[in-house]
Amino acid sequence: MNEKRDYNQELKDNSGRKYAYNFDFDVMHGYMLKSFSPFIKDGSVLELGSSKGHFTSRLVENFDDITCVEASDDAIVEAKKKVGTNVNFINELFEKVKLPKKYDNIVLTHVLEHLDNPVEVLKRVNDEWLADGGRFFLVTPNAMAPSRQIAVKMGLISHNSAVTPAEDLHGHRITYTLDTLERDARAAGLNIVHRSGIFFKALANFQWDRLLKTDIISKEYLDGCYDLGHIYPELCSSILLVCEKGK
Repeated sequence: MNEKRDYNQELKDNSGRKYAYNFDFDVMHGYMLKSFSPFIKDGSVLELGSSKGHFTSRLVENFDDITCVEASDDAIVEAKKKVGTNVNFINELFEKVKLPKKYDNIVLTHVLEHLDNPVEVLKRVNDEWLADGGRFFLVTPNAMAPSRQIAVKMGLISHNSAVTPAEDLHGHRITYTLDTLERDARAAGLNIVHRSGIFFKALANFQWDRLLKTDIISKEYLDGCYDLGHIYPELCSSILLVCEKGK
């Protein structure tokens, strides 16, 4: 893409879609971290794309050495309010940033689909930023989520992996499936050690936000959707790859 992107503008809600939902913050972020936990290494963490710091605030509870790279300066202002001064924020593009060291854990959650050059950035993760023996946690929305497939059958989306006009306004460039996510990770030289889905999901995010305000959904039901996602990863809200440094 040649046009200059306005990353502050892409963060804003638009008439067709919110940038993020309470479902993301209150449900998905917790289950993402739970999915990561068996593979996390002691030491430092690099979060690529911290946005307004919602997931960063969970990392702060588990790590002392955190660096975040974020393209939106508006987002960094908000993130600093959430997490305080113990996180090192860098306002730069992934394609241009120069980082001082390698990291034991690197987190890229719901960001890869926004990148103009995803394989180029993944290659930097593998070649420059991931420590030997470290782990890279890569999460994207899933084109095959039942909620999305239902939207196709309703005529709201043309096909499962479509980028909708509202998603385009938020800077989405692609909607991944497990096979296309693995394709890009391998093209970058990463070694995939674990693949999974996070949270079986048949409802859209805005529907979940409404339900979560009621007593219809219990914690046990949410845990059941999380556990079911391990059986049917291709039918989850998000898809996950855990990677190590490849040759």
